[in-house]
Amino acid sequence: MAERLYLDWNASAPTLAAARDAAIAALLAGGNASSVHAEGRASRGIVETARRALGARFAVSHEGVTFTSGGTEANAMALRPGVARDGGPPVERLVTAATEHPAVLAGGGFAPADVTILPVDALGRVAPEALAAALADPRPALVSLMAANNETGVVTNPALFELARGAGAVTHTDAVQAFGRVEDATLTADLVTVSGHKLGAPPGVGALIRRGVGVPALIKGGGQERGARGGTENVPAIAGLAAALAGPAADPHAWEETRTARDNFETALLEKFPKVTIFGRAAPRLPNTSLIALGAPAELALIGLDLAGVAVSSGAACSSGKVSVSHVLVAMGVPDALARCAIRVSAGPMGAARAFERFLVALDEVIVPMTR
Repeated sequence: MAERLYLDWNASAPTLAAARDAAIAALLAGGNASSVHAEGRASRGIVETARRALGARFAVSHEGVTFTSGGTEANAMALRPGVARDGGPPVERLVTAATEHPAVLAGGGFAPADVTILPVDALGRVAPEALAAALADPRPALVSLMAANNETGVVTNPALFELARGAGAVTHTDAVQAFGRVEDATLTADLVTVSGHKLGAPPGVGALIRRGVGVPALIKGGGQERGARGGTENVPAIAGLAAALAGPAADPHAWEETRTARDNFETALLEKFPKVTIFGRAAPRLPNTSLIALGAPAELALIGLDLAGVAVSSGAACSSGKVSVSHVLVAMGVPDALARCAIRVSAGPMGAARAFERFLVALDEVIVPMTR
C-alpha cells in the first residue's frame, strides 16, 4: 500500500519527534509547576524556559506570555470588555471581520450589540474604508483581524492594524495559521493568539501574547500564569511547544520552498482543469494553502481522496463535520453551489513539491470521474 499523503497541515501539523520526546520527558519527570519541592521547581523551569523562548519570538518580555489550552481559549481571553492598553480606557466594543474563525466570530465576552462585523471583498479582504467607518464610533474598541485566513490562506493587510492603532484601538490577531509561516506587521498586534499543534507541538497548548495590554482573567482559580489563567499548567504540552519552536514549521524561511511548490501546483492545476476555481489566488496568501473547487461536491471528493490515501479537508477542521457552506466563502460572495465544492489543500514545509505532484495525480484519478 502506498504511503498516505497528508495535506491538512492547517488543521494540525504532524507532531514533531523532538516535541513528542520533550513532552514524554516532562510526563516522566512529574511534579506540579506550582509546588516548591525539587520536582515542582523542575516543572516550573520547563514552563518558564518555554515562556522565555516564545516571548523572544515576539520580542516581548516573558511576562507578556500567558499559556492556554489552545487558540480558542486564547481568543476568548483576549476578546473581552475590560481589556485595556496600559494607561488607557477599557475597551467597550469589538470590531472584527466576516471571515474570522468561529472562535472570534462568537464575540468572546462582548454582547452582540457591541460587535461590529466588517464585510470583505471577493478575495476575503477588509477594505480600509470599512474599518475607518467602524472606528468613527468614539467608544474604545478592540479590533480583531486574523493574520491569515485558515481556509483561503489570504493574509491580512498590516496597514489595517496601523489604522486601528492610529484611532486608539487595541489590536488583536488570531495568528494560529500565520505564526511560523509568515513574518509581517500583523504579528506585532497588541494581542496575538498562537496554537502549538499547528507547529508540530502536541495538542492542548496555545498562548496569548500581550504587548502592554492588561487582560482580565478568563479562568480564575489558583493564581497560575501570574493570575492571568487559573489551572495547573499543561507542562508536557508546553515542553512540546518549546521544542516545536525550533522546528521547520516555526521557521518562515523553511516555507519558501513550499510556496514555490504550491504555485507550481496551481499552475499545473489550471492547465489540467481549466474550470477550476482557486479562491483568494490574487491576494497575498500563506505559502502552503490552496482552496480549490473542481466541480465535484466536497463531501464526495473528500471520501474519494481519503480512499485513495490522501488527507485534505473541506475547510476549517472544527467545522468540517457539519453539512454547511463555509461562512468564509459566503462572506466572499461565492455562490453556494461553488462553495460546496471547495477543498482545502495545505502542505508542510518539507517535501511539498513531491506532495503536490502526488496530489495532482490523485485528483486526476478521483475527481475526473466525478465531473464527467
